Amino acid sequence: MENNNNSSHTDDFSKKAVEATIKIGFLFLLLSWCFNIIQPFINPLAWGMIIAVALYPLYQRLSMALGGREKMTSTLITAVLILIIVGPCVFLADMISQNAHDLAQKLNTGTFSIPAPTKNVASWPLIGKPLFEFWHLAETNLSEALKTLAPQLKEMTKWLISSSVSTMLTIVQLLISVIISGMLLINGKAGYNLALSISKRLAGDKGEELTTLSIATIRGVARGVLGVALIQSMLAGVGFFFADIPGAGILTILCLFIAIVQLPTFILLLPVIIYVFSIHSSLFAAVFMIWMIIVGLLDNVLKPILMGRGIDLPMAVIFIGAVGGMMFSGIIGLFVGAIILALGYKLFLSWLYEQS
Repeated sequence: MENNNNSSHTDDFSKKAVEATIKIGFLFLLLSWCFNIIQPFINPLAWGMIIAVALYPLYQRLSMALGGREKMTSTLITAVLILIIVGPCVFLADMISQNAHDLAQKLNTGTFSIPAPTKNVASWPLIGKPLFEFWHLAETNLSEALKTLAPQLKEMTKWLISSSVSTMLTIVQLLISVIISGMLLINGKAGYNLALSISKRLAGDKGEELTTLSIATIRGVARGVLGVALIQSMLAGVGFFFADIPGAGILTILCLFIAIVQLPTFILLLPVIIYVFSIHSSLFAAVFMIWMIIVGLLDNVLKPILMGRGIDLPMAVIFIGAVGGMMFSGIIGLFVGAIILALGYKLFLSWLYEQS
């Protein structure tokens, strides 16, 4: 009898184990399918959520000013954001197209010429003499100068093509994200309740605190990234216009884009500084260089301050999370990294407190 009972228990356990395995397998398969379906939309959706969270206070104030017309407010904000993205892109594309057309026309008619280098260029340390010689060669025999740069030009052309395609895809993705953020703004309260329910389900009583922290972190990083980018580009633009640099407006917009994507602004400012040294007096160029160095280093001072403002966390946690996240997963990692490290820091403190 005991053997029969043991055999019955074994068979029952085996059936339950097989049934559980099949259920887990189907659940895993379902989750895998869902992930593959939404994978192309993960980045735009994540950006849409970040934009919506960052702009929600503005949305609320504007909605009240418009008499509670939420859909109109969302449409207005979305339209302005699309204009901000598309406007400079169209302007730059038109300028590049016009310049390329003018250049081609001058080359065809033989009227294209490169201005002669000034004597100041030859006196620059390290790069002055070779730069002066190459500049002089380009002025007198452009085709010969281009031959010496043929391998570099070939690589640069490939890089420009791949960068152009990548930039176009990024812009399209950003436009989709803006449209998604407009939809999320209308359903802001429902979205907040959903996030709150998920966080409470995962973290219990700490759920509401962690949700509030995540929202504050997104807004802090947005201030740190966009705010600093605007300040840097405006100050750089003042320098460009004061130095009477050709295309100062375009350079200001480029500086804004470079700062937003978290590249060092010195990749733009350094060539401009070199150009100013070649056309202006040494004193003027030195003052301009000091101004641009201050502009380029400004983000190191302002970013930690703006990121940490209004958040009950050490600034170092937000700053390290943002920078580390960007190094790990690109510009979106600025926000995700800061949120993850902030939540981890809070949970760690909570664990320490509960243990004591």
